[in-house]
Amino acid sequence: REVYAVSIVGPFPIAVTNLLDLTRLDLHNNKLTGPIPPQIGRLRRLRMLNLRWNKLQDVLPPEIGELKKLTYLSLSFNNFKGEIPKELANLPELRYLYLQENRFTGRIPPELGTLQNLRHMDVGNNHLVGTIRELIRIEGCFPVLRNLYLNNNYLTGGVPAQLANVTNLEILYLSYNKMSGVIPTALADIPKLTYLYLDHNQFSGRIPNAFYKHPFLKELYIEGNGFRPGVDPIGAHKVLELSDTDFLV
Repeated sequence: REVYAVSIVGPFPIAVTNLLDLTRLDLHNNKLTGPIPPQIGRLRRLRMLNLRWNKLQDVLPPEIGELKKLTYLSLSFNNFKGEIPKELANLPELRYLYLQENRFTGRIPPELGTLQNLRHMDVGNNHLVGTIRELIRIEGCFPVLRNLYLNNNYLTGGVPAQLANVTNLEILYLSYNKMSGVIPTALADIPKLTYLYLDHNQFSGRIPNAFYKHPFLKELYIEGNGFRPGVDPIGAHKVLELSDTDFLV
C-alpha cells in the first residue's frame, strides 16, 4: 500500500504505476529527473503523493486530476514549468497543495477555489502572474482555506475587499510581488487572520486601524512598500518554513 524510497537517480519509475492498490507514494529528496508520466493517473487509490526535493521537470500531466482520493500533494522544490493544471480542481479530497519553488507560469486557476477541503495552498517562488481578484472570482471559493502562500511571484493588482469572504484564512503571504493599491479595511474582518505578509510590493496609503486592534494578528510585515510614514509593522517577522512532518496525512 505504501512506497517510500531514497537514493533514486534518473527518470520517474513508471513501474510504480502498476501498483494499483497504492495509497502513499513518497519519493521526496531523491534525484528524479524528467517529467511525471501520465500513467500516474492509474493510481486511483493514492491518498498521498510526495515528490518534493527532486529534479523533476516539464509540465504537470493533467492525469493527476484522476487521483480522486488524494488528500496531500507535494511537488515543491523541483523544476516543473508551464501552467498549474486546472485539473487539480478535480481532486475533491485535497487538503494540502504544495507547488512552491518551481518554474510555473501563467495564472493560478480560479477553479482551485472549488476545492471544498483545501486547507493549505503554497504556490510561492514561481513565475506566476495575475491578480487575487481573478483567483477568488468564484462565489463561495476556498471555503476552508487557512494558509495561502502567493509570495515571490509576479502578481499585480490590489488586495480586493472580497478576500474577506475567504473567512478561514490564518496566513496570507503576499511578499515579493508587484501588487499595489491600498489595503482594504475589510481584510481585518477575517476573524482568525494571524500572519499577514505584505512586504516588498507597491502598496500605498495607510494600514487601517482595525488591523492594530485585531485579536489574532501576530505579525504584519510591511517593509519595501510605499505606505505613509507612521505605519508600523506588528510583531517580529520570521520566515515560516513548514516541515513535512507538520502535514503527515
